[in-house]
Amino acid sequence: MGIKKKLLPEQQQELLKTLRGRFEKNMNRHKGIEWAKVQAKLEANPEKLWSLNEMEKTGGEPDVVAHDKKTGEYIFYDCSAESPKDRRSVCYDHEALESRKEHKPKNSAMEMASDMGIEILTEEQYRELQKLGNFDAKTSSWLKTPSDIRKLGGAIYADFRYGHVFVGHNGAESYYAARGFRGSLRV
Repeated sequence: MGIKKKLLPEQQQELLKTLRGRFEKNMNRHKGIEWAKVQAKLEANPEKLWSLNEMEKTGGEPDVVAHDKKTGEYIFYDCSAESPKDRRSVCYDHEALESRKEHKPKNSAMEMASDMGIEILTEEQYRELQKLGNFDAKTSSWLKTPSDIRKLGGAIYADFRYGHVFVGHNGAESYYAARGFRGSLRV
């Protein structure tokens, strides 16, 4: 039986209250975007509210970062200061998880993101996020890895140190207590 991906009405209201508070507190992230329009979109898409709740529950602090004028979608990113707390110590994807013979992590970033109904940030999205504040000053986040790198066994991650975004690489099967992943969601 599949997971019920819908919040109860009281859960929806609590999440909307949290999202609105964060939206109003961080207006620099979404200049020119009106909360009422975002909320209407969210209320019309309960499965997206469920995904945002998953982002919130795992420490992501999702917030609106853009509005795609072509599609009319609002774009949310995880805006927690550090890589979301309950999404750390994971390898990159299921293939990497299966390749570990011992000391396997509990999950992989790509599987968790898929289960949550979100996408892992790309390098370009990560760089855009960093224009909105300083994120990952003490942690790092897996990024969506180009297929040619992944085919060779690698995966990429990024962090923010010394006033710059650094993109690095590791074996996809590696995992660290200070590395998680950040997600995006289009509503």
